[in-house]
Amino acid sequence: MEFTAEKIASWINGEIIGDPEAKVLTLSKIEEGKEGSLSFLSNPIYNHYLYSTDASVVIVNDSFVPEKEVKATMIKVEDSYAAFAQLLNAYSEAREMKRTGISTQAFIHETATIGDNVYIGEFAYIGPDAVIGNDCKIFPQAYIGDNVKLGNDCRIYPGVKILFDCVIGNECTIHAGVVIGADGFGFAPQSGDDYQKIAQIGNVILEDRVEVGANTTIDRATMGSTIIRRGVKLDNLVQIAHNVEVGGNTVIAAQSGIAGSTKIGKNCMFGGQVAIAGHIQIADGVKLAATAGVASSIKKENDVQMGAPSFAHKSFLQSYVFFRKLPKLAQRISDLEKELKILKSK
Repeated sequence: MEFTAEKIASWINGEIIGDPEAKVLTLSKIEEGKEGSLSFLSNPIYNHYLYSTDASVVIVNDSFVPEKEVKATMIKVEDSYAAFAQLLNAYSEAREMKRTGISTQAFIHETATIGDNVYIGEFAYIGPDAVIGNDCKIFPQAYIGDNVKLGNDCRIYPGVKILFDCVIGNECTIHAGVVIGADGFGFAPQSGDDYQKIAQIGNVILEDRVEVGANTTIDRATMGSTIIRRGVKLDNLVQIAHNVEVGGNTVIAAQSGIAGSTKIGKNCMFGGQVAIAGHIQIADGVKLAATAGVASSIKKENDVQMGAPSFAHKSFLQSYVFFRKLPKLAQRISDLEKELKILKSK
């Protein structure tokens, strides 16, 4: 598809500096810009690329003042990053508009209910009593189990497995390889070093506008529900255990794991590889640095922690100064012990 700078500016309420007829055929990063591409500049670290990029059109903040001549046509907006994100979403949606209809190679059980304007790709499976809302797109080889409820305008990408009785809200995006509703990790120790499996009879509930990254797993509850509240964003390879509740608009980065029955507050932010013990509570607005290990409840709202076991980030940074000095401190102690031994011998 081809668009002019003038057309793009009209979509994002921007001011054109340069040629309004400059044509755009694709998108690019500013450091990799080629003729016919659209890029953006928001971080001042990348300012120097603006003067050398071959991109035809670049979106910039309206506060930006160039230090020298810019070859590309600029479109000034209040927030260049947000404007470019808006265009990326429109581009993605345009690609998905090609996905329409229900494939004859999909399996849909006769008791399933399918909404209007739904796409179901090849080899997708829709089980008994499943409900698929309006405007959903279910990509090839997805599995929608018995009695699963899917809201309106959801995207279920290839290889997703949503197992029986789970409920997915409106406008949810589930990326490739996600498993929702597998058994929680429940085993009771028995005599003879054996374990008795505990049946997991609950489900998983995702509220509206949740996004789940590729190969993430969300386990069903032992009883009741594992709940992911509205607006939560989970990165790839996240593990959510049985009966966990994640509060609204919380974001969790890749390879993090939350053990069973833990309650996470709303508006939290967790970095990559965060590990959280089971049966604890995390207050609203808590931020955890990457690789933090949380062993007990965090009751203070908006607290920021790091380390394993985690504690207040300011204290952690102060402690780390001494941690880096430990080899020298150990050598000093060793030297002092030798001197003390000599003094005692005299």
